[in-house]
Amino acid sequence: MTPVLSPNTQAILLLTAPLIAGRGAVSSDLLTPGEYKRLARHLREIQRQPADLLSPDAPEILRACQSVIDENRLQKLLGRGFLLSQVIERWQARAIWVVSRADAEYPRRLKARLREDAPAVLYGCGDMALLETGGLAVVGSRHVDDALIDYTMAVGRLAARAGRTLVSGGAKGIDQAAMCGALEGGGKVCGVLANSLEKTTMNREHRNLLLNGELVLISPYDPSAGFNVGNAMQRNKLIYALADTSLVVSSDLNKGGTWSGAVEQLDKLKFIPVFIRSTGESSAGLNGLRKKGALPWPNPQDVDSFEDVFNVEMPTPPASPQVGFALFSNEESSLADAKPTAPVPRNTAPVPQNEIKPFAMVDVVSDTQPPAPPLEKAPSATPETVALLDGAEKPRQPESTPAEMLFAAVREAIEQLLSTPMKDAEVAVALDVSKTQAKAWLQRLVDEGVLEKQKRPAGYIVKQKRLFE
Repeated sequence: MTPVLSPNTQAILLLTAPLIAGRGAVSSDLLTPGEYKRLARHLREIQRQPADLLSPDAPEILRACQSVIDENRLQKLLGRGFLLSQVIERWQARAIWVVSRADAEYPRRLKARLREDAPAVLYGCGDMALLETGGLAVVGSRHVDDALIDYTMAVGRLAARAGRTLVSGGAKGIDQAAMCGALEGGGKVCGVLANSLEKTTMNREHRNLLLNGELVLISPYDPSAGFNVGNAMQRNKLIYALADTSLVVSSDLNKGGTWSGAVEQLDKLKFIPVFIRSTGESSAGLNGLRKKGALPWPNPQDVDSFEDVFNVEMPTPPASPQVGFALFSNEESSLADAKPTAPVPRNTAPVPQNEIKPFAMVDVVSDTQPPAPPLEKAPSATPETVALLDGAEKPRQPESTPAEMLFAAVREAIEQLLSTPMKDAEVAVALDVSKTQAKAWLQRLVDEGVLEKQKRPAGYIVKQKRLFE
């Protein structure tokens, strides 16, 4: 089903999108990602949202934004309503949907991991639910020999047998080989494109896969946009953000999109483990990534050994000197949509978007809500005992100290996050704390009987109450 274009998304498109019905020149007046980020922050500060820029109060709001973006420039962009209506009709005819960070349908993994750096607008075609299933990201060079193509297709087929989504970039070479292998094996694939989304969705070979829910194609760039080196390099972080683990099959050294994306993941983002191919002919690029912390791919040959790859944890980073206090800060944190980002278990359908319960804390990365101190939503520390999910009762110490007050809020947050399994690294990202602190909190809740740590799918989960004991 194609999502209805929300008023917020319409406003964001007018401000940031070229609105090209086919190829054409991009307006130099469009807001850059950095400019839109500043505008979105300002709108939240004055308790407004993008859709308000199209309301009867728009002149007053535009004047209030003058200090961030020139009022005349905003008026000019917002006046492109006719162009927007034309391009929306074109997208709908091609089953292309559009969501913005202001929409509930926006991929939670991108919002939680990238926060304000998540694309303001995302274009796509296919089943949006696949964007929440995690899986294996496979990346590599465009120009490779047949041996590496065969190797990569075998990895894709194994991912399909294991019921894991394959995430890649859709480029020639390694990307397409991985995606083809997974689709041939009956698996699910998420392609993050840097260009030509419209052309790719119209490809006869892709249409049935898109309609049948086997393939979803997304892009942060206009569906008609042509190839751009900068765009190709920028979209790499989306590939990693949507996955649970990753494999680099081939890479140049110190150059190219594959190298820059992997280095960014290893040195800065650290969302997921990065593996490198460990068989066949080696390369300077792969050796360079290994020196930066990439792990040798264990070459799994069956489903069970393939699943073990998803249990490998990221190296523990140094503890932050201000661990945990982001929960009580007015500054923006990575709680974002604050919904679980764990992989969907094998042979389990993703939860429909309309059945997902919203998390109690404010979505501080949304473009639709002003930030509010989460402390106001923290549960009060009044009960002397707490009823556990397994029906037992465990005494709780009086929550009079700052540490216990903090943990009371943490407990509530973690219990709501872990309605589906999450690894400690994912919990750390969601709570905007170090992995060391997240593990300490998780272990405490395991010891109290609130959580359990399961092996498949790997991660912590709220201990469920047994109804028929």
